[in-house]
Amino acid sequence: MTYSQRARAFGALHQPGTPLVLYNIWDAGSASAIAQNGALALGTGSWSVAAAQGYGDGEAIPLELLLQTVTRITAHCDLPLTVDFEGGFARQPETLTLNAKKLVATGAVGINFEDQIIGGDGLYEINEQTNRIAAMRAADADYFINARTDLFLKTPAPDRHEDLLDEALTRAAAYAAAGASGFFVPGLTDAGLIARITEASPLPVNVMMRPGMTLSAMAASGVARASYGPQPYVKAMQQLGADFAALE
Repeated sequence: MTYSQRARAFGALHQPGTPLVLYNIWDAGSASAIAQNGALALGTGSWSVAAAQGYGDGEAIPLELLLQTVTRITAHCDLPLTVDFEGGFARQPETLTLNAKKLVATGAVGINFEDQIIGGDGLYEINEQTNRIAAMRAADADYFINARTDLFLKTPAPDRHEDLLDEALTRAAAYAAAGASGFFVPGLTDAGLIARITEASPLPVNVMMRPGMTLSAMAASGVARASYGPQPYVKAMQQLGADFAALE
């Protein structure tokens, strides 16, 4: 398939009520482990990719190193790959487009693109973030832009999340109009609130799985994509350390 065909096929995997499961990876080896066990697609986690190379999260990993890692994954695995691209490693639209073109050139067919200000405070205002999404879309007509809002992560108290629904949906509509393909609400864990998002969002909704959340409950809530963030990397490293400690 051509790049455009692969990107559109990846987008078609996002069906509300039948979540695409992305058990997030960090290199070609972890990609193979997931691919060999029935995955339909692959997704990196920014925290995991950075940690595997000795960097912190928040665009601390050099962009060129990230691109090299992604290139090795796409060369090694045939499954469609989406990349956690954080804030695009730039603020200005022109640079965002250039960075996104570099990512598309690796063969990745999707990105996560977040609205928190990397290295700053709070979220981008909606107008600026929609301009940023439009700049990312300018890199390619077909790749999947998963527009992430950090509203819920920035407000960790679950009892305050209902108050954020209106702003989240306002952002979802604006991001869709700017060219986003999906809407990502990490930090939101309540199935009832998630259902209200999925019912009103113009875009398929992605959640980040947390302890206590189940795929069946997310399917019932209308979720189209369920990802696991840094959890797979953390578990793998814990198991590695435990195996070493248990040597006799």
